[in-house]
Amino acid sequence: MNAPLLEIKDLHASLITKYRRLDLLNGVSLTLDRGEALGLVGESGSGKSLTTRAVTRMLAKGFQTQGQILFEGESVLGMNRERLRRYRATEVGMIFQDPRAHVNPVHTVGDFLTEALVRDRGLPRAEVERRAIELLDEVGVRQPERRLRQYPHELSGGLLQRVMIASVLLAEPKLILADEPTTALDVTAQSDVMAILDEQRRARGLSLLFITHDLELANACCDRLAVMYAGEIVEQGSHVYDNPTHPYTIELLGARPSIDERLDRLPVLDYNIEMHEELKARAAR
Repeated sequence: MNAPLLEIKDLHASLITKYRRLDLLNGVSLTLDRGEALGLVGESGSGKSLTTRAVTRMLAKGFQTQGQILFEGESVLGMNRERLRRYRATEVGMIFQDPRAHVNPVHTVGDFLTEALVRDRGLPRAEVERRAIELLDEVGVRQPERRLRQYPHELSGGLLQRVMIASVLLAEPKLILADEPTTALDVTAQSDVMAILDEQRRARGLSLLFITHDLELANACCDRLAVMYAGEIVEQGSHVYDNPTHPYTIELLGARPSIDERLDRLPVLDYNIEMHEELKARAAR
């Protein structure tokens, strides 16, 4: 049996301040196989994005981590500075929630797409530009040659997110980390971006860790789901959407909107931290 591409074992992350210690990840364990898509689902503040940042060792100053993060069997937490740079640049690609916050507004789209590969891999700019044009076309960006000369503010949110997908694919990573990549987009653009990401991932045999609060969206494009609550994985597997077993997952699915049902009031999740701790204590007995 092949080893997982990514394996997270008993990961803890705490923010240490002058006055207190905040335990934000509490024993997270996940595996992601080659070519697999895993949806990491949960409400805001549950630890989804924190887990993603831990995978790339991009946690802010003051964080302390324990546990293991293995990429192809190699410890990410044990990588030296040069190995970590190569890992981030060539093996893992990141798609963020707000693409405008991660591009330089005074650089053209062409500069954004080509600069890292020309600098880090020593590739000829003309070759990288040619490949960038091909990829922009593949992800549905019309007039790709013209787009290379434009600036980020000249592109819509959906178009800029497609550029971000192209930039990740250019580096030919083995793993894509997508952190709420459609949240800032309208419904039509959301659907288009996810269809493109799913199509390109499958065509290249890439693995995807998809971070979202949207169970429907995650179920549509992922092979398995993992549900987070209060910094812990409460349930994971291919059964989660159709046959959830954890009370929090059941409530989360029950809160889905439906066009066929008229609601007198919005659904409220009754599950809370006290119930969570009580459930854990009972399971430990």
